[in-house]
Order: sequence, then structure tokens, then C-alpha cells
Amino acid sequence: MTKTNASLFERACLSIPGGVNSPVRAFKSVGGTPRFVARSFGPHFWDAEGTQYIDYIGSWGPAILGHAHPEVVKAVQEAAVHGMSYGAPTEAEVIMAEALIARIPSIEQVRLVSSGTEATMSAIRLARGATGRPKIIKFEGCYHGHADSLLVKAGSGLLTFGNPTSAGVPPEFVAHTIVLDFNDIAGVEAAFKQYGPEIACIIVEPMAGNMNLVKPVPGFLECLRDQCTQHGALLIFDEVMTGFRVGPQGVQGLSGVTPDLTTLAKVIGGGMPIGAFGGRKDIMQNLAPVGAVYQAGTLSGNPVAVAAGLKTLELLAAPGFYERLGATTTALMQGMVERAQAHHIAFNADSEGGMFGMYFSEKIPTCLADVSSSNINMFNRFFHLMLDQGVYLAPSAYEAGFVSAMHDDQIIQTTLDAADHAFKQLSN
Repeated sequence: MTKTNASLFERACLSIPGGVNSPVRAFKSVGGTPRFVARSFGPHFWDAEGTQYIDYIGSWGPAILGHAHPEVVKAVQEAAVHGMSYGAPTEAEVIMAEALIARIPSIEQVRLVSSGTEATMSAIRLARGATGRPKIIKFEGCYHGHADSLLVKAGSGLLTFGNPTSAGVPPEFVAHTIVLDFNDIAGVEAAFKQYGPEIACIIVEPMAGNMNLVKPVPGFLECLRDQCTQHGALLIFDEVMTGFRVGPQGVQGLSGVTPDLTTLAKVIGGGMPIGAFGGRKDIMQNLAPVGAVYQAGTLSGNPVAVAAGLKTLELLAAPGFYERLGATTTALMQGMVERAQAHHIAFNADSEGGMFGMYFSEKIPTCLADVSSSNINMFNRFFHLMLDQGVYLAPSAYEAGFVSAMHDDQIIQTTLDAADHAFKQLSN
């Protein structure tokens, strides 16, 4: 029986809520039938019907070397033959911890976990435990996983506390979460003026990727650092998406702003599920078994995931890797803007390292409201026009895109030719 994307989706909906195991995969934002991936290699994947696509989500960031990189696959195979998981320490965990500490100066100690959500949830618990304070600050449009206290949107006023954005989250669970606008320096200062002694931490994507790519304005990250230092709160950089994606030290390396805690995932697993959180030793020493903040995970430091991550980090250290990756991404975005302008389409783009954002807007956004005011319908049409030509973009106007080291000049040119055709159709 021939398998099609449509038949697989129909079948999946019978046994899996919405037919997918993570909501954005369902194409609900853009409409249409999700593609069911059968295999991948380099910059491509092939769906259940055998159609080849140039992939610009790269497993939402981890496939920075391209899919199924032979050296990473070999590392996974060699680790797997010795066992999938032990529930006991391994030397590889120590090597991974040492590798992360060596690469990110703000991290003095680190703990491995199994996902980005687990990393951010644990970092916030640690911040609360270390400071003895209840409240946290997050920013609208920044996503830090699906822990209850983080599934929250802004209240009706500047300093009102957030409201749950998911059923099943009682209002009491977000009662200590203050939600501000990304890049709103005045709002941060006002929040600390009102609640300073109660604030345990700020958690922020230092370069947002979950409301599309939105960069910090000059002075924003510096303001966060200054306010946390003044008021005894901790600054958490959620670099789950940006860590080793935008540069060899993440956004903190680009900005020069030093957080107290950092969360990581995606790239450090090389395609396997893993996460980590780390920071100053005096803070990390609050974790059990040496401290009173409890955190545990049976599969933390999974040997197969660690092997994939270590090999990925090793390959990323090659001279000129990030310069080449950044140049490729810049060329793609500049080419997109040029072709949109040629067809008189209101369009902008931005990038950093191997991460990019595209916006059907007259300006590059600085907050969620800017992204929301872009032409979402135009993006949805563009998405399908590109998909029909074998280019797979993020199926949402609120998601960043990713380029891998395997996206060469020919791949970029093919993508730009497809974009030119798509913009032409949109202008008619």
C-alpha cells in the first residue's frame, strides 16, 4: 500500500492528538498537510512520497553540520553498542561537562539533562532556591519550554502578572511570573523598582528565536545584567536555540554580557535529545546532592546523546566554521530581500550565524507585537509556494530558520530561484 503524507497524517490523527508529537509540526498555522520525513542527509530530507526538500529547520537547530553527518553517526553507533543508558555515571559525561565549561566562560559548573525544557525549568528552580525569592521575569514571545510557570502571556498592564496560555495551568502557577515586552528597557527598570526584593531571576532568550528571529536592541541585555546585579537577582540566558548556533560562545560571546546561568540543548546533542544548565560554581553548588535544590533525571547524560554532542562540538571547532556558516546565511537573506524588492513585496530579513528570520514587513521587528503586525497571510502563501518547489521553511511566521554547513552555494542559489518565483506569484 502506497504511503502518502495525507494518508499518514490521517492515520496519525487516530492515535496521536492532532496527528503530531509537537504542535508546530501539524501545519496548523500555514494550512495544508504536514510532510512525514522518511530520511535525511546533508541539507535535504525526503518525505514519505519520495519528494526531496531543501531543509531550513534542521530539527529546529541541532542539524548545524547537516543531517546524518557521517562522523556523528559513527560516534552514535560506537556508543550504542556499549549500551543505551546506564543510570550511573560515565567518563563521557565528565568530558562533555569539561567541553561546555571550556567553550563558555560564564559556565563554571554544569549539569546535563535530557531536554531544553528540563534545562530551563531546572535553572529557574535553582535561581529561586539560591536567592530564596519567588518571582521571575520573562518576556512575551520568548519560549522557554512547556513548564507550567512559563506558559504565560502578558497581563493587561505594564506590570501586571501573566495569565496562563495553556489549559491545565492554574493561575496560581503563574502568579509569580512577571511578563514584559522584549527589548523594553524601561519596563525592566520599572519591574525591579516595584518588585526588586522578590525577584529571583530574569530568564530571556538573549536573541529570540521563538517569535521569529528578534535581536536585542543596543543596551537591552546590558540593562538586564545591570538590574540583576543591583537587586541581587540572577540572569539566565536561555541559549537552547542560540547556543553554538549563532557563534562559538552563543549570544553571550557576541554581546559580551555575562549571565549567571545558561541553558543549552539542541546543538550540544548533535541531533540526539540532551540539555544542560550551568553557571557560577557558588550557584550550582545549591543543587542536590551537595545543596538543597533537588533536580534529577534517569537518562541525564545519556551516553549515546553525549557521544553525538561531543563529536558535533569537535567539528564545530574547525577553523573558520562560523565565518563560513554566517556568510552563507547572510547571502541567503540578502538574496531573499533583493528578490522581494524586485517584485515590490514588503519584506525584510535578518540573521546571525546559522540562524535567520524572514518578515513580510516594512521593518525588522524588535518585539512580538512587531512580528504579529507583519503580513502573516503573505508568509503562509510564500511558505506553500516554496514548499511546492522543494524548499522546506519553518511552518509558522513566528519561527526562526536555520542553515547548516552543508547548504552550499548551489543550494542557496536554488533556494533563491524558488523565492524569486514565489515573490513573482505573490505580486500578481
